Amino acid sequence: MKCSSATIRNEMMELEEMGLLEKTHTSSGRIPSEQGYRYYVDNLMQLKELNGEEVFKLQTVFNNTQLELSDVLSKSLELVSDMTSYTSIMLDTKSHDNKLKEISIVPVDKELVVVIVVTDQGYVEHKNIELKEVSLEEVKKTVKLINDLIVGTPIDEISAKLEFEIKPVIGKYVRQHEILYNAFYDVFTDISSKNINVVGKNNILKHQEFSNVSKVKDIFDKLEDRTMLENIKESDNNINIYIGHENKMDPDVTVIKTNYKTNKDEGTIAIIGPKRMEYDKVVNLLDYIKKQIER
Repeated sequence: MKCSSATIRNEMMELEEMGLLEKTHTSSGRIPSEQGYRYYVDNLMQLKELNGEEVFKLQTVFNNTQLELSDVLSKSLELVSDMTSYTSIMLDTKSHDNKLKEISIVPVDKELVVVIVVTDQGYVEHKNIELKEVSLEEVKKTVKLINDLIVGTPIDEISAKLEFEIKPVIGKYVRQHEILYNAFYDVFTDISSKNINVVGKNNILKHQEFSNVSKVKDIFDKLEDRTMLENIKESDNNINIYIGHENKMDPDVTVIKTNYKTNKDEGTIAIIGPKRMEYDKVVNLLDYIKKQIER
């Protein structure tokens, strides 16, 4: 910079008085404050273009027609976490909005059955279950009871309903009820839990802001807290940036997130990192992924 060190010190003192820089402690150097980062994001930031290799890797995932949307999202967020060294989160709202329309089974062999779950909004999920020494008739009887008793129930409420309402009924009519109840309980629990996916949690360890053991433990606990993660849900279609105390997760991180929407699915994708994250790159990455999902 073509100026003296005294000029730089004076400028930095002015920026500190304006609240755009701060000291973490008395003898430390100055770093941007939350207000400083906010000013940069709102007034100075210019989006950083994705390079050819990044685009190629993402396009390889999005052009794979063999993948379900949930798998495309997971794989693309894995790439984003690798590219940025931040943590990615996906919240899919389908389990809240979809209600059970029907379940059916396809026997594969004597011990393997494919369970197919269909919702009222056209979402289809299938899961293999192993049932040793269980007759096909018993399986069909259980499926009929589930269809008769809980069709119309939201997907994420089925596990609880199975446990408290359906289990006693299955016990009356099905001989091998314990095995079958556990199998179908696992099917619905697995489907409903898919609506939150955290990728690259260990990337937190790569940033000097989180070198304190208790701080790392605190953030890890939050990344495993389902209620905390559900608060990340975003209904706004724009790419929104929540710096420090602006987010509901942790004052030492920034959360950048957006809502995505397709004919059958809606949800949130988010990137979490330190407040000094590469905003220009992350915003462009999220925008690119959102457009590819909706395309």
